[in-house]
Amino acid sequence: MMKKSILFLFSIALCACSRTAGYDVAAYIWPAYHDDPRYAEIGLFDDHKGEWEAIYNAVPKFEGHRQPRVPTWGYFDEASPEMQEKIIDTALEYGVNTFIFDWYWFDDRPFLEGVLNDGFLKAPNNRKMKFYLMWANHTANSYWDRNEPDKSKEYWRGEVSPEVFDGFTDHLIEDYFKLPNYYTIDGKPVFCIYEVANFINGMGGVEQARTALDAFRGKCLAAGLKGLHLQAIIWGSLPETLSATPGDTEPTQDKTIRALGFDSITNYQWCHLVPTDMDYSEWGEKGIAYWNEYDREISVPYFPHVSIDWDPNPRFPLENGPQSCVSGTGPDKFETFLRRARDYADAHPDQAPLITVNAWNEWAEGSYLEPDEEFGTAYLEAVRRVFKDRK
Repeated sequence: MMKKSILFLFSIALCACSRTAGYDVAAYIWPAYHDDPRYAEIGLFDDHKGEWEAIYNAVPKFEGHRQPRVPTWGYFDEASPEMQEKIIDTALEYGVNTFIFDWYWFDDRPFLEGVLNDGFLKAPNNRKMKFYLMWANHTANSYWDRNEPDKSKEYWRGEVSPEVFDGFTDHLIEDYFKLPNYYTIDGKPVFCIYEVANFINGMGGVEQARTALDAFRGKCLAAGLKGLHLQAIIWGSLPETLSATPGDTEPTQDKTIRALGFDSITNYQWCHLVPTDMDYSEWGEKGIAYWNEYDREISVPYFPHVSIDWDPNPRFPLENGPQSCVSGTGPDKFETFLRRARDYADAHPDQAPLITVNAWNEWAEGSYLEPDEEFGTAYLEAVRRVFKDRK
């Protein structure tokens, strides 16, 4: 066992020395901090500043509670090209070179595309930053509304029909995938799906979902692209749509992944894997404990993920009481897990050096790299030390 461990550590060191292309550090973007016209349809954010309204109205709910979180840059309009120019320059300075935009399509219309279309893609320096899309195909509900105690109220369903899916894939290919800074793996544009179960349900089953994805790949090839790299977000587990038959020892998650034709997996947030009522270090250790399981049971590449924090209290009115959140967070602890993610990437030199981070700006969930008045740029500095300065 000791010899095996020594060989494993040696392989990590060897891979680290041979990696010359650097790392793709990809931070998720929650594009909610602007006045999307569809907010009015569901009665959200009367101040016309998007979800910043929840951030500056947040209050501490217990002794030592870090609320409100105050952004160093103020409550700006994310759909502004000038602000996106500043965001891009800052991210690149500290080693974040890829953005993953949460992308929405409800009632056969886009939602929250303004940050991407009007802000990011119109910033004069946008070609310096790679980006790709994660289809956030969850049901939109009143979880976003801090003034609504009933969080089960639904605005739009996350499932879409095969016809709707087929329709918006044309938009994806023509308006995003063909851009020179759209992120690719093996030359293929990456498209990530957040809720695999919702996708399957909307398509009408696994077989129909695979047919829809195969048609999507075919469209990409017909458009002159090299294909399509499909990525799935893994929560605690995939839906047991393809349950094991008696005597079948094949992992159910991998059967679903392969049946749908996904090319890779990653996570969006450790809160999808581990309860949050604990110290950050314990939370992180439990979160990354899944990495060995993914390596063992899933046949496509896993790209390591690191979360910064979890505190959704700004979305909940005071009378609801405090919501579960992570304690003992800090840039130094975050840096420890970034190093673990880098080691994982180094130990898997046969796959893209992609690391996902939650998030660039999930202010309403307490998980953000953007500077605030408590830590300044300390979280960004941790990213730079690990991936850009590589000490």
